[in-house]
Amino acid sequence: MTLTEAQILEALRPVEDPELHRSIVDLGMVRSTTIDGGQVQVGIDLTISGCPLRNEIHRRVTEAVSALDGVRVVTIDFGVMSDTQRAQVRQMLHGDPAATAGSQPTHGHSQGRAIPFAQPGNRTRALLIASGKGGVGKSSVTANLGIALAQRGHSVAVVDADVWGFSIPRMLGVQQAPTVIDEMIIPPTTHGVRCVSMGFFAREDQPVIWRGPMLHKALEQFLTDVFWDDPDYLLVDLPPGTGDISLSLAQFLPRSEAYVVTTPNPAAQRVAQRSAFMFEQVKIQVKAVIENMSWFTGDDGKRYLLFGSGGGAELAKRLNVDLIGQIPMTIGLREGSDHGQPITAVDPQSPPAVVFAEMAEWIEIHKPSKRTHAELVIN
Repeated sequence: MTLTEAQILEALRPVEDPELHRSIVDLGMVRSTTIDGGQVQVGIDLTISGCPLRNEIHRRVTEAVSALDGVRVVTIDFGVMSDTQRAQVRQMLHGDPAATAGSQPTHGHSQGRAIPFAQPGNRTRALLIASGKGGVGKSSVTANLGIALAQRGHSVAVVDADVWGFSIPRMLGVQQAPTVIDEMIIPPTTHGVRCVSMGFFAREDQPVIWRGPMLHKALEQFLTDVFWDDPDYLLVDLPPGTGDISLSLAQFLPRSEAYVVTTPNPAAQRVAQRSAFMFEQVKIQVKAVIENMSWFTGDDGKRYLLFGSGGGAELAKRLNVDLIGQIPMTIGLREGSDHGQPITAVDPQSPPAVVFAEMAEWIEIHKPSKRTHAELVIN
């Protein structure tokens, strides 16, 4: 049986670009095929020069073609797409960035591209992870909760909206910068979670000294210029407090859900409630409370309540929502956040990881209600 070009293309059709998650045939990456007996050469055009996943594409193409009868040797001739080809890829995946230019601003729609997560019928659940004050572990909660949702088979994306205190890339252990294809940003993926952060565009020691309008525009670009590919969940790590960024996100994502993180001590709980009340004012539903640093278990097996107790339960009662998790303090949780080894990924049977898994299950089951705002009960 003579091997044909059509057979090779059919074998390559299931092969996906690792970043774009689309067939390399449909993306126009297969430039040529040459057959010489049992030797096959495939010409592949990468989306950008220096593509960080070239080796993975090489492996996938080689495996797919080698599986055909009669193929003995597979070689790959790599090239790079032209600007025109990249524009076609961006158009296919992301549309025209100028398509909505000149429109009047509305909810989730500015004078640029429409925000996909705010459009009618969009299936992505946007979860705003908030706190009243810094230092309660909100970012580590965001990172590990995102991984826990991914471990349940969901497509998950994270926006690090803490522009001043960005930390999500470090906590997730992201090793590569985003890829840019014709002004479309492809977010890096680690532990099954895609993310974008100011940390990709500023040095770790560089302060971000911006006023409200610049912050607003940066967040809008995170939501519109990034190819998120309709994830099941979009987790947004908000900065502490009730400032410009939280207000902008409420405008951009009017159908989002808020999850308020606090520690057990009463002082943190009282500050956290202000964040919750802010969501009421902008008509974002507060879904639940998460208590972090709930206790530390010593070598003697005894629980030590280093930050007191009852703050999470009291806040949940005050807001008339569930307390969906009490996360214990462990060395592994702290070290994992510091060194890019999130505990939910590296030690899924540890006590904190089990709590994150339980919270992910709760979120999965408790889908948004038809309420338009949080039903807060102020005692």
